[in-house]
Amino acid sequence: MAITATISVPLTSPTRRTLASLNNLFPHSPRSTLPIPRRTFKYPNSRLVASSMSTDAPVKSPSASFLNRLQTGFLHFAKYHGLGNDFILIDNRDSTEPRVTAEKAVQLCDRNFGVGADGVIFVLPGINGTDYTMRIFNSDGSEPEMCGNGVRCFAKFVSQLENLQGSHSFTVHTGAGLIIPEVLDDGNVRVDMGEPVLKASDVPTKLPANKDDAVVKSELVVDGVIWHVTCVSMGNPHCVTFSREGSQNLLVDELKLAEIGPKFEHHEVFPARTNTEFVQVLSKSHLKMRVWERGAGATLACGTGACATVVAAVLEGHAERSGIVQMLLCCISVLLFES
Repeated sequence: MAITATISVPLTSPTRRTLASLNNLFPHSPRSTLPIPRRTFKYPNSRLVASSMSTDAPVKSPSASFLNRLQTGFLHFAKYHGLGNDFILIDNRDSTEPRVTAEKAVQLCDRNFGVGADGVIFVLPGINGTDYTMRIFNSDGSEPEMCGNGVRCFAKFVSQLENLQGSHSFTVHTGAGLIIPEVLDDGNVRVDMGEPVLKASDVPTKLPANKDDAVVKSELVVDGVIWHVTCVSMGNPHCVTFSREGSQNLLVDELKLAEIGPKFEHHEVFPARTNTEFVQVLSKSHLKMRVWERGAGATLACGTGACATVVAAVLEGHAERSGIVQMLLCCISVLLFES
């Protein structure tokens, strides 16, 4: 039986300031955010901040862009977030290689000495017949296959770069395959996340399969504690846990995520590392989740993680095929349907 996960959630309302006011406040700061002056955005549900930072080499710019490029030698970018999961977006349509290196992305993502973000996303030319290519560097410089909230921000960014109006969709090549985000009339972005991968070797995980080819509610020892985990790939690997030995329902607010998260991420049974979702079951249709993202650490939200959580909850019998996944600041509605 094939399952497809679909995620559709709003982006947050915009913050707008003038270019002049920010220049006056931070005349020499490379961290200054420089939104486009007097620009009114069609989509009221998106948050957009456009800015620039000095780079080592001049940057070519296409003639048409909503990023008002006035200087060479600067990296012009936009800042978006999806449910608090925040990204630096770079218009890279004139080159097949990212404008900045993974090392530079780490600096940009630093929340004290850079712009601050969970990752840097590049809009590159499409390949294999797609409209665009999406690449992303995590805040630690690693490159994931794709990102659920990231592709939603990518879609809004492209819409405004291209000045697209009304409901529309386009094809995006990612490391996880073809993704088709849809920008709706109300400004929300809906993404069909595709069919989850459950085969253990494809997730990938070295844990032995215990349900057909899948790892479902299997025991995993982390730091001397036995956790019960289900492994799912949504194009990127996820380890989902609802319980540990001696605790049948996690109280996720009590977890010391910064301590336990890295031990899951770098566990030897995950050869490509893993994202980890710690889930508390509130009801058959309401799950509360905290996430430790591979390469980014604790984040406020994770789109692929929300989908993986519902898939795992269904497999373990905790939830129905649709429900709400509650994270730190928001909820995501996820629907699983047969294809």
